[in-house]
Amino acid sequence: MREYLVAVDVGTTSARAGIFARDGHMLAKARHPIEMRRGPADFAEHDSEDIWRATCVAVRQALSLSGLEASQVAGFGFDATCSLVIRDRQGTPLSVSETGDPRFDTIVWLDHRAVAEAEEMNATGHPVLAYVGGSLSPEMQIPKLMWFKRHMPQQWEGAGFFFDLADFLTWRATGSPMRSRSTLTAKWNYLAYESEGWNADYLAHAGLQDFREKGGLPDRCAGPGEAIGTLSAKAAEELGLDQECVVAAGLIDAYAGGLGLLAGVLTNDEAVEGHAALIGGTSSCLVAFSRKERHGASLWGPFFEAALDRFWLVEGSQSATGALLDHIVRMHASGGEPDAARHQAIIDRIFVLREQEGERFGEGLHVLPDFHGNRSPLANPRAKGVISGLTRDTSFDGLCRLYWRTCVALVLGLRHILEVMEEIGYRFDMLHAGGGHVHNPLLVELYADVTGRSVRIPKVPDAVLLGSAMAASVAAGFSASMAEAGRAMDQGGTVRECDPQRKGFYDRDFKRFMAMHRHRSELEAI
Repeated sequence: MREYLVAVDVGTTSARAGIFARDGHMLAKARHPIEMRRGPADFAEHDSEDIWRATCVAVRQALSLSGLEASQVAGFGFDATCSLVIRDRQGTPLSVSETGDPRFDTIVWLDHRAVAEAEEMNATGHPVLAYVGGSLSPEMQIPKLMWFKRHMPQQWEGAGFFFDLADFLTWRATGSPMRSRSTLTAKWNYLAYESEGWNADYLAHAGLQDFREKGGLPDRCAGPGEAIGTLSAKAAEELGLDQECVVAAGLIDAYAGGLGLLAGVLTNDEAVEGHAALIGGTSSCLVAFSRKERHGASLWGPFFEAALDRFWLVEGSQSATGALLDHIVRMHASGGEPDAARHQAIIDRIFVLREQEGERFGEGLHVLPDFHGNRSPLANPRAKGVISGLTRDTSFDGLCRLYWRTCVALVLGLRHILEVMEEIGYRFDMLHAGGGHVHNPLLVELYADVTGRSVRIPKVPDAVLLGSAMAASVAAGFSASMAEAGRAMDQGGTVRECDPQRKGFYDRDFKRFMAMHRHRSELEAI
């Protein structure tokens, strides 16, 4: 009897697999690392074959831990970062690396090699840009493809497939070249609400008139939870499953997280619009759904049916959050390798110091966290980070003060995004938080106290995997829609309320934060 589901989430540094029952209970989870090559400047590359191997290892390990047989698995869901995979006409890897190494066929989502191309397209003011907040990010696929065509023309001529990473995974699993509505609307400027999703005039401005032919891109795309095929014989063998397993269209990882976090409210339209999902990891994303088409400068979207049928999705996000905390640890004289144990030691000491010093802890230190640009609400990939108030203190306690104030700054940035979202009509009573940040009690506390909102932490151990399991549930026929899958699979959660006294303290911090934005702009204008 096929009663179980497999979900895979491919992040920046690892592939993770979860085994779920149809009621949303996770039976087992496993992860396997993936390689990332850092090149010159802001280049970052993956090996998609390495990603697939890691996926297979993680699935096999999770299945073994669950004690299930392949014949008990009905559906499979993938989500991934918005990295760009390029293959030749035979489907073999095509290098995107300046080294020419054929292994590295994938431009990682955080790669910023295409900043100039993004700025060039933004200068056109094309109407399509209204559906990405008025400006493209170099993390999206059209600028990356423009860069690839200009800087690697011989490779361009040999191209046969362009994939968002989630679509590469479903292609590798089933052999179907079908693309997902989640990926195409969010990262490829595909207008899913139009009868003709690809805007020919826009592509001509980008110099990509031939990119659909070169990349094997179809006219239509698969909606959330739509089945695109069953596992191929080869993929089934590699994954330790069988060919009766149905594969759902892939999802952008943040949007899978949004579905998993908001699972319990998705069948109530009014409730959906009063709640936002906050997914924190290497980067952070605020994901919101609405029946209305709401546009806001610097907010990604609105994207039609990028994760939920008949709903528009808007994303406000930060490029480096967990990655910035890692950087702070590495750069400080008392830092070192930012592994889990090091982060925990810093967090534990911060609680002690805050108990001793109260609200004075870290005073005088102020941070603008734009060390990898500012996605939202400024849409400026060239923005730089700022630290004000440094002294000669190189002690461990000095590191703790800087780490704490960086945490505060990251959440002040989220508050900035929330205020911009409210300007276009959103009203959020509660944030549903997930991702690696829920394991950092400092950030969970700040989410509530800085934003002034209740914060719900789901009981499910991994909301991103749950979102992909929801898609697998629909594809396998367990649920009629993503909303119904959410209602059936929600595991409940706990709520942390805002502390009004601390909120007043952070209100002053927010004024300083906004002043730092103005001062940075003034310096840049001189």
